[in-house]
Amino acid sequence: MNDMPQSVTRRAWEGRPVWAEVDLDAVACNTRLLKGQANGAVLLAVVKANAYGHGAVAVARAALAAGADRLGVICVDEGEQLRRAGIAAPILVMGHTPATDAARLVDLSLTGTVASRETAEALARAAAQRGVRLAVHVKVDTGLNRYGFTLAEALALGDWLRDLSSLEVEGLFTHFASADEPDKGYTLDQYARFRPVAEGLGWVPIRHVANTAALLDMPDLSLEMVRPGLGIYGLYPSGVVRRDLGLMPALSLKSRIVRLTALAPGDPVSYGRTWRAARPSFIGLVMCGYADGLPRSLSSRGSALVRGQRAPIVGRVCMDMCMVDVTDVPDVATGDEVVLIGCQGEEEISADDVAELAGTISYEILCGVTARVPRLYLRAGDVVSRQTLVQEPQEAETGREAPAAVRTRAEGGGPSG
Repeated sequence: MNDMPQSVTRRAWEGRPVWAEVDLDAVACNTRLLKGQANGAVLLAVVKANAYGHGAVAVARAALAAGADRLGVICVDEGEQLRRAGIAAPILVMGHTPATDAARLVDLSLTGTVASRETAEALARAAAQRGVRLAVHVKVDTGLNRYGFTLAEALALGDWLRDLSSLEVEGLFTHFASADEPDKGYTLDQYARFRPVAEGLGWVPIRHVANTAALLDMPDLSLEMVRPGLGIYGLYPSGVVRRDLGLMPALSLKSRIVRLTALAPGDPVSYGRTWRAARPSFIGLVMCGYADGLPRSLSSRGSALVRGQRAPIVGRVCMDMCMVDVTDVPDVATGDEVVLIGCQGEEEISADDVAELAGTISYEILCGVTARVPRLYLRAGDVVSRQTLVQEPQEAETGREAPAAVRTRAEGGGPSG
């Protein structure tokens, strides 16, 4: 068994025995590797959805320290979380901002996305009322058919947007539908649709189209900015993209055995009695369930690592706990560390492994690690900070400035973003 991580986490976390460890060195390494792939383009680290479950504040600081230039979120609330933590780097709100959130976006000195005339007008009014110029990026839909101006709308409204004195149109972007597939034909078609808009709005200084998959397989599309998400966290978008960059998974999900139960042949386990012991068995109770992010679909299908070897999950995964068959694990004891995602000894269960068994993708597995699971942040194997439901990470990695700096920009200290 790997005793070092167990002893570290025992000292660092003594609450309910389930936690996620986030390796900030891995986040930093991945950021540097992806930036090196970007042909000199600016790198925007996507930290939406609580940094894909890793914890937005700590990850944002680590990524900025490693060379990320900007951050990306999906909504104003996510941007405000980072601003409240003292992060003053440019933050692009990539999703739809309703008119009711326009003033708050301006006050927080966030960069808005414009994908409709109504949003542009609301942001322009809010910025004009505060006497500032607000940086915005224009979203163009080139074939995902989800969100953004049509090609014709973007070209028709370009001059109108340019003439709104309280807005600074800083960026123009689109989102690829299938860059992680082996056939890049549709991705190239989307880029071909994007180019006439970019040329027609040639006065916009920043163009960006490349997500992690495009950055890995099509670095020539880096343009002025790239916006990797999943790659920052050390995972690859699919099994067919380039996988030799050396990305390192940053998150592990761990728990402990809190009870051992001896079963006779035929004894059932968990709700519905869907699993019964076929032999005399030892069952370990693990305090991690689907309310923590362990998919219920792993019931009697998934596995965990205990003392460096795989132990099957048996019976139905419960809301707050699950059971593992440790009959074949030598010297198993209560208090033993259980790895549900991550490495232990020579064995590994990756987020991709869990996703395949659960019939989903790694993105969902990572984002599904819920807020009640404490995050322990590691540097060189040591816990340097932690985040719980009631405590934000205390360690400032970088990108941290006094909130007054943010207020100064929002009150007119220059273009936001």
